[in-house]
Amino acid sequence: MSKPDWLISDRTVPYEEALATMEARVADIRAGRAPELVWLLEHPPLYTAGTSSRETDLLQPARFPVHVAGRGGQYTYHGPGQRVAYVMLDLRRRRQDVRRFVSDLEEWTIRTLGRFNVAAERRAGRVGVWVGRPDKQPLPDGSPREDKIAAIGVRIRHWVSFHGISINVEPDLSHYEGIVPCGIADHGVTSLVDLGLPVTLADLDVALAETFVEVFGRDVRPSAAA
Repeated sequence: MSKPDWLISDRTVPYEEALATMEARVADIRAGRAPELVWLLEHPPLYTAGTSSRETDLLQPARFPVHVAGRGGQYTYHGPGQRVAYVMLDLRRRRQDVRRFVSDLEEWTIRTLGRFNVAAERRAGRVGVWVGRPDKQPLPDGSPREDKIAAIGVRIRHWVSFHGISINVEPDLSHYEGIVPCGIADHGVTSLVDLGLPVTLADLDVALAETFVEVFGRDVRPSAAA
């Protein structure tokens, strides 16, 4: 199995362009015409609707463009200051286990955030990655507050993955007010900078590359920005 390509875009990529690029690459991977790809990018401000999204969770439909994503999950926000990692891997050559793949994406995210001393965690019944907020008032029932720092939504076609993860570095968190993020109203969202950590996208990209090897077991080879 060849090493995955590792592409970092140095511009905001329109969502339709990203979808078309992923569709083409997934077809090429399946046909053996191209290696796997991890693509790091930012989008302009927008909302995406996953296959489980509920219309009532779109609170401000006119605020930003809304795109039907075709991935699993509900509504989420993408925008500048958020690192999106689209992961196109051939699970036929790895492990044909969707739950394990999602768990691996969570582990990749948790290990990456751990490089910045963030104790990120999974939560049963809530896909994504969370951080405890002891600095905030508890919920009305007394349970501690938690904020979501990373979202996960994937699609698998003929055992080739696409879509992936998004990690909040320094997005405008007020932009989440237009949706109920991932259908969860009881908890908020946060970012590395919101947690008081002066992390840049470039810092995060280095950590993502290092921890990818730890979780998925294959090196990545950088390619030019797009």
